[in-house]
Amino acid sequence: MDNIYDVLIIGAGPIGIACGIEAKKNKLKHIILEKGCLVNSLYNYPINMSFFSTSERLEIGDTPFVTTNPKPKRAEALEYYRRVERKFDLNCKLFEEVLSVRKVDQVFHVNSSKGNYQAKNVVIATGFYDIPIYLNVPGEELEKVRHYYDDPHYYANQKVVVVGASNSSIDAALETFRKGAEVTLVVRGPEISPRVKYWVRPDIENRIAFGEVKAYFNSNITAITEEEVEIETPEGKIILENDFVLALTGYRPNFNFLLKLGIEVPEIAPCIPVHNPETMQTNVKGMYLAGVVCGGLNTHLWFIENSRIHASLIMKAICEGHQ
Repeated sequence: MDNIYDVLIIGAGPIGIACGIEAKKNKLKHIILEKGCLVNSLYNYPINMSFFSTSERLEIGDTPFVTTNPKPKRAEALEYYRRVERKFDLNCKLFEEVLSVRKVDQVFHVNSSKGNYQAKNVVIATGFYDIPIYLNVPGEELEKVRHYYDDPHYYANQKVVVVGASNSSIDAALETFRKGAEVTLVVRGPEISPRVKYWVRPDIENRIAFGEVKAYFNSNITAITEEEVEIETPEGKIILENDFVLALTGYRPNFNFLLKLGIEVPEIAPCIPVHNPETMQTNVKGMYLAGVVCGGLNTHLWFIENSRIHASLIMKAICEGHQ
């Protein structure tokens, strides 16, 4: 039994780290397995991104997040979570993907890309940033189509179509426009999403009003070629010359992975994985969910600031289960 962990955590994002901290506070033997780098999703955010939340709402482990900016930037968050992980000396294994989990006689046997582990409890804190929501149109497989956006300079002097009306889409449209791109925004609905950051929304609306960014609402891309994009609009079909398509239409949890672990996931949207919100335990006894993965396709429900509590709920349930 000395080789069996009390809790194995899958995912070393902010909430995975928070779970590790709570495990350590409760004297539970823990290990965190992460298939990428530390806080991998945050690392893959756009380089110049600012958070919607203030720094104190991103804090974990009762450790202050000090910044001079009203809204912390990506680089500051990476530094903060790296220092928190080091401060608590968590047992974190990076670049180690979990391949399978099976339960035998109340013990979970976890196989990863680098080894095998046994644990009494498993926490899934895998987020939702790994799998894009695809357009499912001809030409989407072309290299010019990107589902992740990083730095705007790359698109200078290019004809860029940005798909979507969320924060990521609007940020990309504004930033690439300001680096000299000819930007066209394609929005499935009738307006910019009301969830767009309140200080950004007037900016994009003014750019559209002044004709600096062309916008097609109630519209969809229907085909993509090497040199053009076909768009279905309320006025009919149009074809635009195009160099790049930024299809920033959102992301979803890895439902196949959850199903493979034995977690029940409804087929009907929003596909919220089965779990008890009071303990975060799934239909598999001893297996818990933490963070944004709990929301299924409703990826706007959970953020760092309101899912930090999952860590304490889970560790409390585990400790009570040991009594």
